[in-house]
Amino acid sequence: MKNMIKYDTASKFGKIRDAVNNLILSELGKHCVNGIAPSHGDILVCLYEKNGLSVKELAEKIHRTQPTVTVLIDKLQKLGYVERIKSWEDSRVTLIKLTEKGVHLEPIFLEISDKLNTVIYGGFSDTEKEQLEHFLEKILNRF
Repeated sequence: MKNMIKYDTASKFGKIRDAVNNLILSELGKHCVNGIAPSHGDILVCLYEKNGLSVKELAEKIHRTQPTVTVLIDKLQKLGYVERIKSWEDSRVTLIKLTEKGVHLEPIFLEISDKLNTVIYGGFSDTEKEQLEHFLEKILNRF
């Protein structure tokens, strides 16, 4: 019997996403961080890179709609990780900034991120890592 190629990449993406989310939630639980979902991660990454972004900027950076980002920010604000402040440059713009609690989450966030990268890329050569990133980006850009 010939080797048949399985075209079940979408299924594999779904299973990987589920496994990644479970790992993130498990690690957050080990650090007694409750209420944060994996979907909050992209927002936190952006704010760790530049604290003080508008909802529009965050939405563009994480490729989500503004209403979706608003809901995620509402939850982070309710949990005390971010706050909304008016821009001093343009009072019509509201910026999302990390609170002290949000800043203190960064080392935990980085530790979980490192663990996740070890699981994902463990055993891959640098070339394989680059290829994987390239192929995933290529697929993502089709949507």
